[in-house]
Amino acid sequence: MQAQDSAAAMVIEQPVVDTGVITTEAAEADALLPVLLPIMSGEAVVDGADAARLDEVRGLLAAIRRLESIVEEETVALTTRQKIDFDDFSARKSRSMLEFVRLMRARMHLGGDVEVTDEIQRLREKLERNRSILEMHYDAVREIAGIIVKAIKEAESDGTYTGRAAQDGK
Repeated sequence: MQAQDSAAAMVIEQPVVDTGVITTEAAEADALLPVLLPIMSGEAVVDGADAARLDEVRGLLAAIRRLESIVEEETVALTTRQKIDFDDFSARKSRSMLEFVRLMRARMHLGGDVEVTDEIQRLREKLERNRSILEMHYDAVREIAGIIVKAIKEAESDGTYTGRAAQDGK
């Protein structure tokens, strides 16, 4: 009996009145019935299966956010022209991506979860931005390498063969 008393609270009962005299609006505003309400601690009561699912979702979201953080860190470093250790970023992204893929394979049933879908979409957008910035840097490096190669060839050549080829029209 004491367990029931501590697990529930009694709502205070209003005085009994003649319901024929009360308007509908007044009845709705003052309508309180004696009811036993469970005392909640602020968190919803979740059964074991739901708790396990919530843990799986939290773990998957944490993996997605870690990967997102690494990608964002690299993107910011590239856009602000900071010195970058590409090997370190590549290794960190690879490890994080492997963790994400393994979790997704093991928990494919979570792919339809709205929060997971939103996080994956946000990650996809950040990965696309990172890819485009990396591609821009790669193109710049390739262009600079081409200029250096051309300068080295011109510096090493004494003009013996290039001059003759130009005279012969080749």
